[in-house]
Amino acid sequence: MKTCLYNFSNYSEGEAWKERNEKSGRPTSPHVTTYAFPVTAISSITNRATGIALTGGITGISLLALVGADVTSFMQCIGNMSVIGPLAKFSVSFPLIYHYAASMRHFAWDKYPEMLENEKVEQSSYALLGGSAALSAVFAVISI
Repeated sequence: MKTCLYNFSNYSEGEAWKERNEKSGRPTSPHVTTYAFPVTAISSITNRATGIALTGGITGISLLALVGADVTSFMQCIGNMSVIGPLAKFSVSFPLIYHYAASMRHFAWDKYPEMLENEKVEQSSYALLGGSAALSAVFAVISI
Protein backbone atom coordinates (compact mmCIF):
# COMPACT_ATOMS: atom_id res chain seq x y z
CA MET A 1 0.00 0.00 0.00
CA LYS A 2 1.40 3.38 -1.01
CA THR A 3 1.18 6.28 1.36
CA CYS A 4 0.94 9.88 0.31
CA LEU A 5 3.32 12.32 1.95
CA TYR A 6 0.94 15.21 1.46
CA ASN A 7 -2.34 15.46 3.32
CA PHE A 8 -5.10 16.35 0.86
CA SER A 9 -7.87 15.84 3.41
CA ASN A 10 -7.74 19.53 4.40
CA TYR A 11 -9.16 20.58 1.03
CA SER A 12 -12.64 20.12 -0.26
CA GLU A 13 -13.02 18.82 -3.80
CA GLY A 14 -14.62 21.97 -5.21
CA GLU A 15 -12.12 24.34 -3.66
CA ALA A 16 -10.23 26.63 -6.03
CA TRP A 17 -6.45 26.68 -6.29
CA LYS A 18 -6.22 30.19 -4.82
CA GLU A 19 -8.22 29.19 -1.75
CA ARG A 20 -6.10 26.07 -1.21
CA ASN A 21 -2.93 28.09 -1.58
CA GLU A 22 -4.10 30.71 0.93
CA LYS A 23 -4.95 27.95 3.45
CA SER A 24 -1.51 26.42 3.11
CA GLY A 25 0.21 29.73 3.94
CA ARG A 26 2.67 29.39 1.04
CA PRO A 27 3.45 32.50 -1.00
CA THR A 28 2.50 32.62 -4.66
CA SER A 29 5.40 32.67 -7.10
CA PRO A 30 5.82 35.98 -8.93
CA HIS A 31 4.56 36.14 -12.48
CA VAL A 32 7.09 36.41 -15.29
CA THR A 33 6.04 40.00 -16.03
CA THR A 34 6.88 41.11 -12.49
CA TYR A 35 10.19 39.25 -12.31
CA ALA A 36 13.28 41.09 -13.52
CA PHE A 37 15.44 38.64 -15.46
CA PRO A 38 19.18 38.96 -14.82
CA VAL A 39 21.23 40.00 -17.83
CA THR A 40 22.82 36.54 -17.99
CA ALA A 41 19.37 34.96 -18.42
CA ILE A 42 18.46 37.50 -21.10
CA SER A 43 21.75 36.73 -22.85
CA SER A 44 21.07 33.00 -22.76
CA ILE A 45 17.50 33.39 -24.02
CA THR A 46 18.68 35.74 -26.78
CA ASN A 47 21.31 33.22 -27.86
CA ARG A 48 18.66 30.52 -28.20
CA ALA A 49 16.22 32.87 -29.97
CA THR A 50 18.86 34.00 -32.47
CA GLY A 51 19.69 30.36 -33.21
CA ILE A 52 16.04 29.68 -33.92
CA ALA A 53 15.80 32.84 -36.06
CA LEU A 54 18.85 31.83 -38.08
CA THR A 55 17.42 28.36 -38.64
CA GLY A 56 14.10 29.85 -39.76
CA GLY A 57 15.82 32.31 -42.08
CA ILE A 58 17.99 29.68 -43.72
CA THR A 59 14.96 27.42 -44.11
CA GLY A 60 12.95 30.22 -45.73
CA ILE A 61 15.73 31.15 -48.14
CA SER A 62 16.26 27.48 -49.00
CA LEU A 63 12.56 27.00 -49.71
CA LEU A 64 12.54 30.08 -51.95
CA ALA A 65 15.51 28.71 -53.88
CA LEU A 66 13.88 25.29 -54.17
CA VAL A 67 10.78 26.73 -55.81
CA GLY A 68 12.93 28.61 -58.32
CA ALA A 69 12.85 32.14 -56.91
CA ASP A 70 15.75 34.47 -57.65
CA VAL A 71 16.80 34.85 -54.02
CA THR A 72 19.66 37.26 -54.72
CA SER A 73 17.43 39.74 -56.57
CA PHE A 74 14.71 39.36 -53.96
CA MET A 75 17.13 40.17 -51.12
CA GLN A 76 18.61 43.11 -53.02
CA CYS A 77 15.12 44.48 -53.63
CA ILE A 78 14.27 44.29 -49.92
CA GLY A 79 17.66 45.75 -48.91
CA ASN A 80 17.22 48.75 -51.21
CA MET A 81 13.81 49.77 -49.82
CA SER A 82 14.11 53.06 -47.93
CA VAL A 83 12.21 52.16 -44.76
CA ILE A 84 12.14 48.37 -44.72
CA GLY A 85 15.71 47.90 -45.97
CA PRO A 86 17.62 48.94 -42.82
CA LEU A 87 15.14 47.09 -40.60
CA ALA A 88 15.52 43.95 -42.73
CA LYS A 89 19.31 44.26 -42.67
CA PHE A 90 19.27 44.65 -38.88
CA SER A 91 16.94 41.68 -38.46
CA VAL A 92 19.39 39.53 -40.43
CA SER A 93 22.66 40.89 -39.06
CA PHE A 94 21.76 40.92 -35.34
CA PRO A 95 21.02 37.19 -35.01
CA LEU A 96 24.10 36.33 -37.06
CA ILE A 97 26.46 38.58 -35.13
CA TYR A 98 24.98 37.82 -31.71
CA HIS A 99 24.88 34.05 -32.15
CA TYR A 100 28.42 33.97 -33.53
CA ALA A 101 29.80 36.18 -30.74
CA ALA A 102 27.97 34.15 -28.08
CA SER A 103 29.43 30.93 -29.46
CA MET A 104 32.93 32.45 -29.32
CA ARG A 105 32.28 33.40 -25.69
CA HIS A 106 31.26 29.82 -24.93
CA PHE A 107 34.38 28.49 -26.66
CA ALA A 108 36.46 30.84 -24.48
CA TRP A 109 34.67 29.60 -21.35
CA ASP A 110 35.41 26.00 -22.37
CA LYS A 111 39.10 26.80 -22.90
CA TYR A 112 39.48 29.10 -19.87
CA PRO A 113 37.02 28.03 -17.14
CA GLU A 114 38.44 30.67 -14.80
CA MET A 115 36.53 33.24 -16.87
CA LEU A 116 33.29 31.80 -15.48
CA GLU A 117 32.86 34.17 -12.58
CA ASN A 118 29.49 35.81 -11.98
CA GLU A 119 30.79 39.35 -12.41
CA LYS A 120 32.73 38.53 -15.59
CA VAL A 121 29.79 36.65 -17.09
CA GLU A 122 27.50 39.59 -16.36
CA GLN A 123 29.95 42.07 -17.89
CA SER A 124 30.42 39.92 -20.98
CA SER A 125 26.63 39.62 -21.33
CA TYR A 126 26.26 43.41 -21.40
CA ALA A 127 29.16 43.68 -23.87
CA LEU A 128 27.69 40.96 -26.06
CA LEU A 129 24.22 42.53 -26.17
CA GLY A 130 25.49 46.08 -26.69
CA GLY A 131 28.25 45.21 -29.13
CA SER A 132 25.99 43.06 -31.27
CA ALA A 133 23.29 45.73 -31.38
CA ALA A 134 25.79 48.46 -32.26
CA LEU A 135 27.54 46.45 -34.98
CA SER A 136 24.18 45.37 -36.42
CA ALA A 137 23.01 48.99 -36.51
CA VAL A 138 26.13 49.94 -38.46
CA PHE A 139 25.58 47.09 -40.94
CA ALA A 140 21.92 48.08 -41.26
CA VAL A 141 22.70 51.57 -42.55
CA ILE A 142 25.62 50.86 -44.86
CA SER A 143 25.23 49.80 -48.49
CA ILE A 144 27.59 47.46 -50.24
